[in-house]
Amino acid sequence: MPKLWEKGYDLDSLIEEFTVGEDYLVDMKLIKYDVKASIVHAEMLEKMGYLERHEFIKIKEALEELLTLVESGKFCIDPEEEDSHTAIENFLVQKLGEAGKKIHTARSRNDQVLTALRLLYKDELKDVCRHLTGLRSVLKNFAKKYGHIKFAGFTHTRKAMPANFRMWGMALCDALKDDEIMINLAIRLIDQSPLGTGAGYGVPIKIDRNYIANRLGFSKVQRNPIYSQNSRAKFDYLILHCLSQVSYDLNRFASDIIFFSLPDIGYLIIPENLCTGSSIMPQKMNPDPVELVRAYHSRIISKALESALISMNLISGYHRDMQLLKITVLETFKDIKDMLRVTCRIFEKIQVNGNKCKESLTEEVMATQEVYRLLVEKGMSFRDAYRVVAEKYGSDRK
Repeated sequence: MPKLWEKGYDLDSLIEEFTVGEDYLVDMKLIKYDVKASIVHAEMLEKMGYLERHEFIKIKEALEELLTLVESGKFCIDPEEEDSHTAIENFLVQKLGEAGKKIHTARSRNDQVLTALRLLYKDELKDVCRHLTGLRSVLKNFAKKYGHIKFAGFTHTRKAMPANFRMWGMALCDALKDDEIMINLAIRLIDQSPLGTGAGYGVPIKIDRNYIANRLGFSKVQRNPIYSQNSRAKFDYLILHCLSQVSYDLNRFASDIIFFSLPDIGYLIIPENLCTGSSIMPQKMNPDPVELVRAYHSRIISKALESALISMNLISGYHRDMQLLKITVLETFKDIKDMLRVTCRIFEKIQVNGNKCKESLTEEVMATQEVYRLLVEKGMSFRDAYRVVAEKYGSDRK
């Protein structure tokens, strides 16, 4: 299959395999957005007089046919084509001949991939927000069911003060609400159309970039062509950072669940159908899904760091280094949604052991409450009351 950049020489097969990598596979997640952007681009070319009306109609019909093939799983990108952009143009040329060759007018693969990625990322981020909303709803139900039950909270992994499961469950709910604010900020920043910036230095003919932005649902045009390319890795890193905030919160509560469900603590009971067993120890019921939620946060952090390092020290403009970022971001979207789905299932099924929670509220857990009782009932200063109670429990420890 011909490449868009072919100039009459054969590329070394090892170099071809290395540079293409898994791009032709990754781009199957991208191609429907690339096709939709290509339809709008063709509309703009016809509007500006670069396509005849009959050429545009044929191109649009062919692209709609391609979109149907993609969505029904009947189209694949060949490794020799490298990416979705080449596959789209090759499809048009095979169907339409000369008319198909005109689709690349006033664009480059560089602004083409940016546009498709931003359309995809907007959809993915909105989908993450839907998962956040779902988990927050489950957490509210958990807090409503078990919120009245008190238990000894911990600082320094030692008993500290009384808490309750409304306070605990809603802590994650509030954290996810803040995470959603950050994700919506990322959506707002990437909601800029880069199509028409070419390879990062614009195109030497007049085009209507506002028309493209409006038709593709972008809130505005990203005007500066150099910044359009420079912002690719910057926005990828922003997205991954926002997703890492979600995984950070899920990680913390996964650790809580593991700790609180220890037999010696026993606040929480993880149902058997959420646990796995040991191949050697018949008594074991292991909280593997919660442990994996905990571990996935480290993976997401590493991917965010990877995106920052790959793009570090590059001069302005496009570089092939950017190719590696696609799979990094797409894998992270999958990971975070898997984490959210599993955490949601856990909070739907996890149980609170009221007896164990009550047993945890031993006398020393009420020490701070006793300080404030002395303060209110006896009129003591906080520090004097603190010392009185501290001396009591100091004596108990001797």
